[in-house]
Amino acid sequence: MATTFTNVATLSYNGAQIQSNAAVGMIEGMLSVSKYAVNESYAEGDTLTYVVSIVNNSDTAVNGLTVTDDLGAYPYGTGTVQPLTYIAESLQYYQNGVLQPDPAAATTDGLVLSDISVPARGSATLIYAAQVNGYAPLETGASITNTVTVDSPTVTAVTAEESVAVVNAALLSVVKSVSPIPVAENGALTYTFQLLNSGNTAVLDTENAVITDTFDPVLTDISVTLDGTALVEGVDYTYDEATGVFATANGVIAIPAASYSQIEKSGEWNMTPGSVTLAVTGQIGSVAP
Repeated sequence: MATTFTNVATLSYNGAQIQSNAAVGMIEGMLSVSKYAVNESYAEGDTLTYVVSIVNNSDTAVNGLTVTDDLGAYPYGTGTVQPLTYIAESLQYYQNGVLQPDPAAATTDGLVLSDISVPARGSATLIYAAQVNGYAPLETGASITNTVTVDSPTVTAVTAEESVAVVNAALLSVVKSVSPIPVAENGALTYTFQLLNSGNTAVLDTENAVITDTFDPVLTDISVTLDGTALVEGVDYTYDEATGVFATANGVIAIPAASYSQIEKSGEWNMTPGSVTLAVTGQIGSVAP
């Protein structure tokens, strides 16, 4: 990082003092560093790729540098937790664009790369990957910010940081079950649809989420509930007893976002999916051949 400085001279003459203009100079640090993430956002379990570029602004090669990435560490309780896990053997190390042998890497306290060299008036580039782990926040608006530090006993340390925001989206799944098992011939059965949202964004009733199914065997005289509330045929759903085709209407289904909490002892995040339950009960009709 460059540092500016100013200097003003004073001319004394016959008891008067005349000041010069301010001369502005700049001291350029020997090293500069930048860091960016290839990924624009993250979700649970994603792999993030980072690029660290170190530039040597001097006419002398710089050797023996240590590069430390804190892997997004943030305070929790009396210590810190790291939301990223370095992926072993993902590292690529270049000097002036030429691939070099991998430097020594340690992960006891973040990612620590040793004995990095940067040619005179040249650059070194480090590319590596890390996986989003259970310490990464997933709620809406969350982000992972990690800092890289480059230093050695002979140069002034320089740092750079990069932030990656969490994906703000719904993540839906459907779990379907039937009961009773077995069911008597011509008896009544219930299909239960558990609609789960593992994402941090709710599905609104204005977003036209619809469940469709074709029941085989066909059901007759069906009744439908959503989280225990009865739905009205022709208004909230449609059903054809001739074909067994069932569909909820637009605007009926809304699914809340997942909720998140940190486990007190470990600091890991726990996710509870948002859910609603759709139940369809009817008499068994004929079975398609």
